[in-house]
Amino acid sequence: MTKVSEQRMGVEQDFDVVIVGAGASGLMCAIHAGRLGHRVLVLERGAKPGLKILVSGGGRCNFTNLWADPQQHYLSDNEHFCISAMRRYSPHDFIDMVNAHGIAYHEKKLGQLFCDRSAQDIVDMLLTEAAKVGVVVRLNSEVTSVAPSESIAGHYDVVVGGPKQQQRGGNAGEKSRRHSQGTASERLVTPSVVLASGGLSLPKVATDLALRLATQFEMAVVPPSPALVPLTWNNADRAVLGELSGVALDCEVSCAGQSFRENLLFTHRGLSGPAMLQASSYWSSGDAIDINLLPDLDLASWLQEEQSRRPKALLSTVLKTVLPNRFVDTIADHWFADGVMGQLGGEAQKQVALALTRWSFKPGGTEGYRTAEVTLGGICTKEFSSKTFEASRFPGLFAIGEALDVTGWLGGYNFQWAWASGYCCAQYLPVRQSQT
Repeated sequence: MTKVSEQRMGVEQDFDVVIVGAGASGLMCAIHAGRLGHRVLVLERGAKPGLKILVSGGGRCNFTNLWADPQQHYLSDNEHFCISAMRRYSPHDFIDMVNAHGIAYHEKKLGQLFCDRSAQDIVDMLLTEAAKVGVVVRLNSEVTSVAPSESIAGHYDVVVGGPKQQQRGGNAGEKSRRHSQGTASERLVTPSVVLASGGLSLPKVATDLALRLATQFEMAVVPPSPALVPLTWNNADRAVLGELSGVALDCEVSCAGQSFRENLLFTHRGLSGPAMLQASSYWSSGDAIDINLLPDLDLASWLQEEQSRRPKALLSTVLKTVLPNRFVDTIADHWFADGVMGQLGGEAQKQVALALTRWSFKPGGTEGYRTAEVTLGGICTKEFSSKTFEASRFPGLFAIGEALDVTGWLGGYNFQWAWASGYCCAQYLPVRQSQT
């Protein structure tokens, strides 16, 4: 057994693995490592564990997706990396844990599962399972560096900073919380470190630690960028559409060969809603996004029918039967000339149909990490085993979850990746000598 922490509160503690981050992947890894007999310490820089879980899904946590497919719903420079883990730990495996804790949930749409009550139910479940197997979670404990140990070969020095540290943990079936004043920095020595510190999204709770450590260890990094993020107006569209905040439409959005059929939401800053968030993961600066505002309607044929049926009606009046009034009032005489239906020629009808079903929108940019759900990119997966999540050049160093270059679609896919990568990593943590 390796001594990890110096004596604290008169009690010497030994840990086999230090997990950096008490988010979804970190807590999942801790639970399953503890079940396998490892003594686990989780270090969390924030004042609460599972902060991103708590704010997800409008506070109800879209904790998985029934349809999660590693070959369809994930982006990575190595499109095959997530397949192994996702097949070894499925959405139904996590649902079994949720059911065992009696957490009520429902399918909202498209396989997305949400808690009926609160995301706190998921965090409480994870902490309960962690406490059962003696996992210790220290809050307000920011890891400032990880490096090969100067004192014990084959181990790592983990430096923890911060004037205050709060510890959660306990023996099987027991939850306890102890408070102590830590020193300005503390050096822990451990044979295994798991980087579960996440990406750059939601800066108030995020950290760039994983990327900094990757650079330190001279690992390749896929340049990070905000993903599942609202896109902002270009100057021309802002002038016309900037006052449509709150208008929502069911539409089809296409970008880089991917199409998404969900709601689109106009905001003061640009376009949001599930359809646009999905497309944002595939969008590159300067590219256009095609938007079909009436995907269920053959608009050209419908306009001909309406012309015969309502020849004296204004085009804008007719369009208001299938599009929001505010939207039609805004685009009439900007996207096309309004006029009496009976005087609308065939070419004019085609132009109206093209404007509404093939809107080519060029975003000015994104709203950035402040509103992004996740981070695209991360530590390059070629540095790690897709089976064990261990670094190929640094035995005993692991990375899971959003720290790696694996990004899921909107709708519970990223949580499922966190559960799966955390579970699979735990299965391959080195066994203590005393366990053999």
